[in-house]
Amino acid sequence: MPLPLLLFTFFSGLLNTVSAQCPDYDDYSKVAHAPFSTGKYHLPYQRPVAACRKFNSSDVEATIEDMQGIVKDPDLFQLFQNAFPNTLDTTVTWRGYAANDSTEELTFVTTGDIVAMWLRDSANQMRSYKSLLKADDSPDSLASLFRGTINLQSRYIIHNPYCNAFQAPTESGLPPVDNGYADTDQVTPPYNTSFVFECKYELDSISAFLQLSHDYYDQTEDIDFFGKFQWVSAVQTILDVAEGLLVGTYADDGTVNVSPYTFQRTTTSATETLSNTGVGNPVKSGTGLVRSAFRPSDDATIYQLFIPANMQFSSYLGKCANIMKAHDVELAQRMSDFASNVRNGIETYGKVQHPVLGEIYAYEIDGFGSSNFMDDANVPSLLSAPILDYLDASDETYQSTRKFVLSTWNPYYMHGPVLNGTGGPHVGPGKAWPMSIITSLLTSDDDSEIVAGLQMLVSSTDGLGLIHESIDTFNASTWTREWFSWANGLFGEMLLGLKDRKPHLLETSFQ
Repeated sequence: MPLPLLLFTFFSGLLNTVSAQCPDYDDYSKVAHAPFSTGKYHLPYQRPVAACRKFNSSDVEATIEDMQGIVKDPDLFQLFQNAFPNTLDTTVTWRGYAANDSTEELTFVTTGDIVAMWLRDSANQMRSYKSLLKADDSPDSLASLFRGTINLQSRYIIHNPYCNAFQAPTESGLPPVDNGYADTDQVTPPYNTSFVFECKYELDSISAFLQLSHDYYDQTEDIDFFGKFQWVSAVQTILDVAEGLLVGTYADDGTVNVSPYTFQRTTTSATETLSNTGVGNPVKSGTGLVRSAFRPSDDATIYQLFIPANMQFSSYLGKCANIMKAHDVELAQRMSDFASNVRNGIETYGKVQHPVLGEIYAYEIDGFGSSNFMDDANVPSLLSAPILDYLDASDETYQSTRKFVLSTWNPYYMHGPVLNGTGGPHVGPGKAWPMSIITSLLTSDDDSEIVAGLQMLVSSTDGLGLIHESIDTFNASTWTREWFSWANGLFGEMLLGLKDRKPHLLETSFQ
């Protein structure tokens, strides 16, 4: 047995022994733990003890220590200290090597309270640590986590490219988890529930894989890694799927095209299934935009030409074409051309006229002239377009779109005495998502807006010191998901960004 695998096997066994003695973080995170901050909100320390953390990074620990001297408000620092390492502390559920290749690293990253790996969530959970990422071949590095996540996502995409969430790899020995719908879901193409947790086709899921790939290469320049395992095949699969979803509902002669993907679920929620026997609402061909059956909230799209996901897809497909040049020049050109065509489609069809705010980006369109004026808290969103590296935040159309999103013109903009932010149909009206506030701060250059947003975030955790999924805008004690790792990591990423671009704001007091 190779030495790296031997060491991994030993430490995995040791970790399993320790884990058996550790509290379930789902329960642990619902209770406030000492020591408490000295600030107004007395936020608790919510990290597991060191022996119960699932991955320890000296770079992350050094960053937390460094931020303690920079973030002057004790509550804000406590929130950062809890949130930033949350993915490493609680969701790096298994690490190892592929059964058929002892050099192929694998990383199984769960969302937090659900023991399954979403392509989108895990890619964004890793992105929280992008600023600390550097080239490193050691198995205990952040770089190893990224490589393992890319490798496992490649496996998932090659086998089930229309699916969004997956079970633990067989190498882990972890049992499959029932999502509660598997017996009633009718999905084409079919899937195996021992491999797939849920199969909602979301363009942002495969786009997140491209984002993760770019993030790793952008920081490490490790071009050789992408030619070693299944990355090239995964990208090939993504292109095949996306090209098939350029086709609209009707052929030129009026016949109905056969959809490559359908989804029907027995449910009481309209956002959990697709209309027209699982195909969704009609879409027109010829826009250059790729269809998406579901949004990053896992809610069904109304119009399947979902603009934010197309922004993400275009942006990172183009960036990954530069990686592909070292491995397959022809495929790289295909990627680059596709990315340009999608961008042209967004700029041609994705911009619409708002009666008050002028030209803005639509959330969804169908190509027939219908558009959906809204935004959702989940990334990719219209608000997050600069974070997706699709455009600069100074872009005039984006600025008008941003005004729309952060106003009551947006039907899912929630406001009240607790916090103001975007929500979505996933949890319904009246509940704003802290994630949307974090996104607004990541895309803002306005000091007063950033300070107001930080105040809302630090004051609305219900005394638990973690970022929730959603919060009632009139009652901070009414929230969903005490443990939502992606949002916690995004908060940490945002605060580290402020350290670099607006360090004076981290001296603000919220006492």
